[in-house]
Amino acid sequence: MVTRRFALLLAVGAVAPALSPWPWFAAGVVLVLLAGVVAVDLTQAGPLDGVRLSREGDTTVWLGGTATVTLHVENVSDRPMRLSLRDTWVPSAGSAHAEHRLSLEPGTRESIATVLTPTRHGDRPAVRVTLRSYGPLHLAYRQRRAAWNDARTPKWVLRVLPPFPSRRLLPEKLAKLRVFDGAVVTRGRGQGTEFDNLREYVIGDDVRSIDWRASARAQDVVVRTWRPERDRRVLCLLDTGRTSAARIGDEPRLDAAIDAALLLSVLATRADDRVDLLAADTAIRAKVEGGGHRTKLTRLISAMASLEPALVETDFGLAVAELLRRDHKRALVVIFTALDAAPIIEGLLPMLHRLVTLHRVVVASVRDPETARLAVLPEAGASADDVHVAAAAELALAERDRVRAVLTQLGVIVVDETRDLFASKVADVYLALKAAGRL
Repeated sequence: MVTRRFALLLAVGAVAPALSPWPWFAAGVVLVLLAGVVAVDLTQAGPLDGVRLSREGDTTVWLGGTATVTLHVENVSDRPMRLSLRDTWVPSAGSAHAEHRLSLEPGTRESIATVLTPTRHGDRPAVRVTLRSYGPLHLAYRQRRAAWNDARTPKWVLRVLPPFPSRRLLPEKLAKLRVFDGAVVTRGRGQGTEFDNLREYVIGDDVRSIDWRASARAQDVVVRTWRPERDRRVLCLLDTGRTSAARIGDEPRLDAAIDAALLLSVLATRADDRVDLLAADTAIRAKVEGGGHRTKLTRLISAMASLEPALVETDFGLAVAELLRRDHKRALVVIFTALDAAPIIEGLLPMLHRLVTLHRVVVASVRDPETARLAVLPEAGASADDVHVAAAAELALAERDRVRAVLTQLGVIVVDETRDLFASKVADVYLALKAAGRL
């Protein structure tokens, strides 16, 4: 193929026939000369098969951050290379599709750093590296088809972790957890505690905590200390159906649920409880169970990164059946969904009776403040449209209250908060249940 430089040279060469008394002969001579030059230039272009590509760099990044992935270009042929290279990623990876010019002698290598600023969480793959090899005059170049470039492109996927704005609440929640731990040991045995160790009696200890047999053996007064129960089970069920696609403010409801589930998972892991994850709509989209506390937390975050809302009705029967398939040890089940009447009453409610019997259940939903705002009529000059909108918003709020009342009557704890308080409220419910020994 020829370049723009050849087109410019051809335009300059077109002047000669116009000045010649034999224009057709002159035009033929010019074309033959230019064709010969282009042919020689093309034969001097290095073979594309002599280019070896490889990558290294970041594989994960939090949404809102930047990642750097380096592409190594090596000339393994015995001829110099004058290359034009374009490294293309999916648009949401946030890469500038700049063209890079390289000049490689035989056996040398150059590196190209691509800075990515993703705009969505999930997996963001590299698409294609397109190569061109130019001749020394840059009049012609070699380029293969897209399929050939696809086969030579080194695969790379950047996993963009979901936003975690509620991480700022972690110091506060962990401080509450530490205070709770200390209060239990000082108070002595109570609900939700288990034996920790023995220590010498000090003034102020509850005499009911004295272990008389251990005191007789030690020939000193010894008391038992207690700590909150560990190794409790917490299971986060994320609804990824159509209601999770509704936008609360400037983000989908699913993103707010992921943020709250991340805060709850980190907090429960620090409290030495076991956290599992299940995400479902008409199919199981993600499932994380088993493994150590720290490694599981990494797996939980990675699994949530790839979740996207699906425009289908959630099959709660499938999700609850998957929950009940596990062992029947009592657990805290937190269901992140919407308090919409139809999916709750027709989908989730028939499944709750058995679930509540076996587990402690929390239904957590993000409230849209826009609905409450629309339910209030303007102070003056309300039109008929305003009245209809307010009536529809009031009806939606009434249905939400009815759903909340039905769930509470079944023994379900309902969290219904706005986006800025949602994650904190879910964490507070966990801490309260942990303190009361009701997990």
